[in-house]
Amino acid sequence: MRRRPPMPGRRAAQGAIAEMIRVDHAGEFGAVQIYRGQRAVFERAPSKAHAARLIAEMEAGEAEHLKTFDRLIAERGVRPTVMAPVWRVAGFGLGAVTALMGEKAAHACTEAVEEVIEQHYAGQSEQLDGVDRELKSVVDQFREDELAHKDTAVAQGARQAPGYAALSAVIKLGCRAAIRISEKI
Repeated sequence: MRRRPPMPGRRAAQGAIAEMIRVDHAGEFGAVQIYRGQRAVFERAPSKAHAARLIAEMEAGEAEHLKTFDRLIAERGVRPTVMAPVWRVAGFGLGAVTALMGEKAAHACTEAVEEVIEQHYAGQSEQLDGVDRELKSVVDQFREDELAHKDTAVAQGARQAPGYAALSAVIKLGCRAAIRISEKI
């Protein structure tokens, strides 16, 4: 007996969910790389031990998020982004550069990235309502985690970073571009 092809709406919904998983996987991968770059700088300076500890804690949270998306990619047969090698270098570089600019700049980076990701997850949560309970639950939980990272960054002086407005704007622009690229390729 021949199987019927899926209805057009179902294929579109499956494609949208695959894009969500792909881009979220890429985003969590990039976040881990940013924190690794920051930690690589801060761990070399004993005076930056507090910042290194905070960064390591946030990195651990992002690594757990990444494990979840690794699992979802495998379980659902989603192709990961081909941009991973670029995001590895770009993320680590962004982390290292902002850390070299100082603790406040590193925290400004975290605030900017987490703000974009939180908004991204909020949009996904709306789209997933009534469509994919498991993925919505993951997205909602991770959104809360990202908000906590953002709050930590603000509490650590992110907004007092030299050139804060420009630095934040450039990082947000880069994050939004990475999201659009990673959804498709």
